[in-house]
Amino acid sequence: MLAFLIREAERLVCVVLFLGMTLIGFANVVVRYGTSYSFAASEELLTNGFLLLTVFGAAIAARQGQHLAVTAVVDLLPPALRRPVVLISAALSVLLLLASAWLAWQSLTVLLANGLRSYALGIPAWYYQAAVPFAFVLIAIRFVAHTVAEYREACAHD
Repeated sequence: MLAFLIREAERLVCVVLFLGMTLIGFANVVVRYGTSYSFAASEELLTNGFLLLTVFGAAIAARQGQHLAVTAVVDLLPPALRRPVVLISAALSVLLLLASAWLAWQSLTVLLANGLRSYALGIPAWYYQAAVPFAFVLIAIRFVAHTVAEYREACAHD
C-alpha cells in the first residue's frame, strides 16, 4: 500500500484536487443561480487549486516522459553527440526545477513570516503555497527517474 501511494502520489493528489475543484465549482453555480449570491471563496480555492493541479500534473508528465521537449536540434545531431546533449539538457532541466523549488520555498517562508491571510477565507496564505516547493522537487525526481530509465534503455540498444 505504501509503495502504491509513493508511486502514484501525484495522481492521487490530482484526482482529489480535481474532484474537489469540480464540487466547489458546481456548488458555486448552484448558489449563484439558486440565489442572488455567489460563493466568494470559490475563486480563491479554484485559483489555488489550479496552481497545485498544474505542478502535480507536471510531475505526472515528467514521470511519463510527456514533458514539453524540443528535439529538433538533438534529432539533427550525429548519434555520438545525441547522448551528451540529452544529458546536459536533463541536467539543466533538473537545475531549473530545483531552482524553482528553492524560490517557491523562499516565497513560502516570506508568507509564513509576514502572516498574510487569504482575501476570501481569511486563512493563512501559506496554506496554498505549502505544497509547491515539494511539487517541484517531485517533478525533478520523476524527471530524473524517467531520464535514467530512458538512458539505460538507449545504452542497452547500442
